[in-house]
Amino acid sequence: MKSILLIGLGAMLGANARYWLGVWAARHLGVAFPYATFFVNVTGSLALGFLVSLASQRVPVTPEVRLLIGVGFLGSYTTFSSFAVESLVLAHNSGNWHALLNIFANNLVGLACAAAGMYLARTIA
Repeated sequence: MKSILLIGLGAMLGANARYWLGVWAARHLGVAFPYATFFVNVTGSLALGFLVSLASQRVPVTPEVRLLIGVGFLGSYTTFSSFAVESLVLAHNSGNWHALLNIFANNLVGLACAAAGMYLARTIA
């Protein structure tokens, strides 16, 4: 029961963080490109890369923290299903170039941020 509550709390916070980032991005950057999903994917990759590396190499992270942050918050915050649908919509509405840009930018920058998170975790201890 404790695990379910931790995941639920993290998911609630992650979903709300994602929603408010989407509202902010739409207001400040517009909706012609899925900026919010891009920011969510790369910051989520950075955070998960950091957490995984920190937990496995530097600082013991309890199972409860992993459930709260890794499964709950980040599982709810990062949304590759939105990424997939938005890429298809971009291809349909704006052409394949915009869709390919979205696909490659999210994947390449996400991987780079995960590596950066791991590097940061290794350097702080």
